[in-house]
Amino acid sequence: MKASMSWLLLVVTNLLLPAGLLLFAKGFFPYKPFLPGLAEFDGGVSSAPKMFDRVVFMVVDALRSDFVFSEESGFGFTQSLISSGSAIPFTAHATSPTITMPRVKGLTTGSVPGFLDVILNFAESESAVTLASQDNWLAQIVNRGGKLVMYGDDTWAKLFPGMFTRSDPTSSFFVSDFTEVDNNVTRHIDNELQRDDWEGMIMHYLGVDHIGHKAGPESPNMIPKQQEMDGIVRRIFTAIEEREHLKNALFVLAGDHGMNDAGNHGGSGLGETSPALVFMSPKFKKSFSGMKCPAEFREGFDYYTTVEQNDFVPSLAGLLGFPVPRNNLGVLIPSLLHMWNVEDRISLALANAKQLLTIVKAAHTDFDSRNVGPIDCIDVRDDVDGLACLWNESVSSRYFTEGKENPEVALVSLLKFSAKCQDVLSSASSDYDLTLMATGIAFVLLGLLCSLIGLVPILERSRLANVMFFATTATYVVMMFASSYVEEEHNFWYWVASGWLFLLFLKVNSDAFRIFLIIPMLRVARRWNQTGQKHAGASDITKDFLSEKVNLLWFLVLFTYTDMFGRIVKNTFRNIPGRAAGFIFGFSTIGAALTFKLCFAAQDTPDLIADWLKPLVLYTEELDLSLISLARTTFISLGTIILYTILFETRKKGPNVTHTISTILLTLLPIFLATQTKLLNIPLLYLLTLTIRLLSSSSSLTSTDLTLSTLILSHFAFFAYGGANAISSVDLSNSYNGVSGYSIAIVAFLTFVSNWIGPIYCSSAATVAITIAARKREDGAGLTRHLMCLSLFCCAATGAVMLACTVLRTHLFIWTVFSPKYLFAMVWVVWHLGANLLLGGVLVLVGRVGLE
Repeated sequence: MKASMSWLLLVVTNLLLPAGLLLFAKGFFPYKPFLPGLAEFDGGVSSAPKMFDRVVFMVVDALRSDFVFSEESGFGFTQSLISSGSAIPFTAHATSPTITMPRVKGLTTGSVPGFLDVILNFAESESAVTLASQDNWLAQIVNRGGKLVMYGDDTWAKLFPGMFTRSDPTSSFFVSDFTEVDNNVTRHIDNELQRDDWEGMIMHYLGVDHIGHKAGPESPNMIPKQQEMDGIVRRIFTAIEEREHLKNALFVLAGDHGMNDAGNHGGSGLGETSPALVFMSPKFKKSFSGMKCPAEFREGFDYYTTVEQNDFVPSLAGLLGFPVPRNNLGVLIPSLLHMWNVEDRISLALANAKQLLTIVKAAHTDFDSRNVGPIDCIDVRDDVDGLACLWNESVSSRYFTEGKENPEVALVSLLKFSAKCQDVLSSASSDYDLTLMATGIAFVLLGLLCSLIGLVPILERSRLANVMFFATTATYVVMMFASSYVEEEHNFWYWVASGWLFLLFLKVNSDAFRIFLIIPMLRVARRWNQTGQKHAGASDITKDFLSEKVNLLWFLVLFTYTDMFGRIVKNTFRNIPGRAAGFIFGFSTIGAALTFKLCFAAQDTPDLIADWLKPLVLYTEELDLSLISLARTTFISLGTIILYTILFETRKKGPNVTHTISTILLTLLPIFLATQTKLLNIPLLYLLTLTIRLLSSSSSLTSTDLTLSTLILSHFAFFAYGGANAISSVDLSNSYNGVSGYSIAIVAFLTFVSNWIGPIYCSSAATVAITIAARKREDGAGLTRHLMCLSLFCCAATGAVMLACTVLRTHLFIWTVFSPKYLFAMVWVVWHLGANLLLGGVLVLVGRVGLE
């Protein structure tokens, strides 16, 4: 009766957990409200003349500022334009989340996108992300009769459906491709430059971003790709100089975001938030002198003048002569105003200020009733009073009241008011739905209560493990309310792992030596990849040792694959008639997997290929073996073995069926995981598998000991592989193995596996070990207890993150620390439901089939 009730409570717990998670997400990540309709000029006509009649907008994905402005840049021609005065450079500060879709929204509407766009960035549905009903500079161009063309990242097609006269979108997520995604854009350039029927030409190149994801900013492919992009700049600028219909064209080169030292982005690191922004035209020479370029190295990536990325929108509106979009939070870039006379500058600044004032009044309906005089704008009650004071100070200046005197003072006051509006509106709290958030928290806490009720009656008499489990859970819950602990969470699990293993060493007798062996292995594992925020660039084994010792790296890789081959032959084909056939099949599977990793490394990180392997690489190139076909061969071989296992082993009767099937699945899993991890991390997988073998083979450990070890090692391994509570830590380099086109389901699955390799293996191995041990000991509650413990921790951890996000929703780091942590908490729930519960359910089902 206890067992059946515990299973029922287990099911209820794991239904409440995801339900609460989704309810909270809906309340925590709402769409930000926006003003409908298109902006119009006061009186219908701009009082300041436009400087250009068309724009070529070239976005290079992940174009960090130093990629263009530093001495290490491949943008030689662009730098010559900056030196001559034909180009004006900026570093455009991009707010978190630094991923493509929200950044394109910011570059087109001038607004500050919500954090929900992190999720929508991966959505395939165009209706989920469209800006068709929001004012933006593309809509302004179309509204006045202009035509638009677009080539490149299909994010633009999703955001602006039906707005382009001609387009050729390319999937932005196929990161394995460095060349075709860019060639698909470049092949249209000459044809479009000959036409004069468009007013806006948008190109979004993806190669730089893809190289960063695959091999980082120091990849040998990076400088050649920058030189390729610089060649495109030269081609377009030369056409503007030579062709009559392009003489009034503005050329803008921009990055949507930057990248960190690992080549990723999404967070708020300096490299991620510092893309380049360059305005180019031969006309700029009349108003601007050149700047020194390349510029001196800037550790903070703040080359030249730093502006907010959404400042581009009102600046473009002024240059092209259309109204500033209604939801814009950007401010005219002051240096660009030098192209107009002083009266026109004030006219543009006033229009920008009035547009921002409209948003302020929509957000604070009592704004007009705030009678704050322009005497002292420092000691005011709140930010809105400060805005009212600055506005009164601007419109009461002598320029507006006494016949246009002191125009420079009026201009400065308007820009000051606009900048304050930008600051206040950009940092305003999101429109949270506290009811939904509270309901989601209640669901998860109810699930926590159910798991606690179901666990207590079936707890083992293992006082040490029980106390350690609840102490670890309670400490982790408290830790989620401190931003610094969230950023450096890896240290918590490193300390807990060391402490727990030391306690196990003191507890066991006959197996003490096995536990003793694990402690130094984990010490090595924690130094494998440096992670966290404070020491993200510090030295580690992969960057500063194995990257230099490539012969040792490949020895460790081959040793790992040899171990996998030995285990696949031993465990998988022992019951096949004719062991030679099994040996050949196992060898072909490992051979395909190893060849794939070799060819993968040769293409993406050729500096990691040892000299003695280069002839083999040349041979594979002669055979014209594609990475896609090699990956698919590996996956098909693994699938075939699994299919054989299911078809033949489940027909047998007896208690060993579950043991045989689970052992085979666990033997094949590391091969799949090795395929989905970086080359430098493959030896770490061997360390992890050896650790799990030593623990699961110990007869002195109780079921709860193994469960707690699973929980600790799963989180330990996530961080040891380089994971962190930052979106920029997500590795996309293996998300397209075996995939020839973008499929959101397949890519999402491969991305999850690539980033949760350690937890997936730890939980799978532990579930198998506990299931087998429970059958041997006739412990009917063994697997239930294991899953209930993990469910309880998952509910407690998730609930703590949700409470922290609610209590600290006005915290300075809510969008840079706590919100990303919540997204990672969601994925940990996916891990729990998939790797723990799903596998546990399969083993129970298989066991029943075999015994019937």
